[in-house]
Amino acid sequence: MSKRTLAILAALGATTIYGLNHTIAKGVMPAYISPFGFIMVRVLGASILFWGISFFGPKEKIERKDWGRMILCSLFGMVINMLAFFKGLDLSTPINSSVLITTTPIIVVVLSAILIKEKVVPLKIAGILIGLVGAVVLILYGNEIRSDAPNIPLGNSLFLVNSLFYGLYLILVKKLLEKYHPFTLMKWLFLLGVIFNLPIALPEFLEVSWSELPFEAIWRIAYVIVGTTFCTYLFNIYALTQLKASTVSAFVYVQPVIGILFAIVSGKDHLTAVKIGAAALVLLGVYLVGLKPKRQRINKD
Repeated sequence: MSKRTLAILAALGATTIYGLNHTIAKGVMPAYISPFGFIMVRVLGASILFWGISFFGPKEKIERKDWGRMILCSLFGMVINMLAFFKGLDLSTPINSSVLITTTPIIVVVLSAILIKEKVVPLKIAGILIGLVGAVVLILYGNEIRSDAPNIPLGNSLFLVNSLFYGLYLILVKKLLEKYHPFTLMKWLFLLGVIFNLPIALPEFLEVSWSELPFEAIWRIAYVIVGTTFCTYLFNIYALTQLKASTVSAFVYVQPVIGILFAIVSGKDHLTAVKIGAAALVLLGVYLVGLKPKRQRINKD
């Protein structure tokens, strides 16, 4: 199996975990833990896990000139985007979050073209548009809106903030991946994330009655720490070693598909022609964006 195939599978695995997370994480907030407190648990747990596996990686030292980019990556990928998403999920619905999260590839393509002069080929544009159409159709016609959402407009705005800063993170971390092992990056980025989140998230973290948490809350929190944070960031960071940031971000279109399948398996939804057609568009969009452009041959006389 080629490294590119493994990278695609890693990106697919990450987005599958994310797809389930919309509903799983929502089930914990705010009854058992507030969104910012949840983020403190998330980055702290992931930091411990990444430092643990880092001993199996190479011993690398971050160069002084790279710490500025490291700090920005942590702020964008482990602080602002996480706080915005979980607060948005608390205020809005998993349905809305899965719709608005599909703006990430569009944002990444635009930012990549502006910041790193990445060429945007017509095939990639077509894939993004097809995937976006499929995701929107899937969400608008394939789900019911939940009622446990106190401020949907603000929550939806925070989802867009999440997409913007996660897109910036994917672009900025790409250059660091050219120099450092993924284990090295993740252990330092999450440690910085713990430090940066501390002033904002600590008060809500201290409010949690840990001894009174039921198993229902414990397994959901564990899923977010191990799955949604540790595994997804590790999978995505590996995917970025072989794929462009815009390609990795395009896998976000699979999330609504996973959400529908999860709902069907759990008996909370059923298949319809609209859902099948929309899911096909989503998968086609991801396929087109993930295609590797053929290199033009240069004839030498």
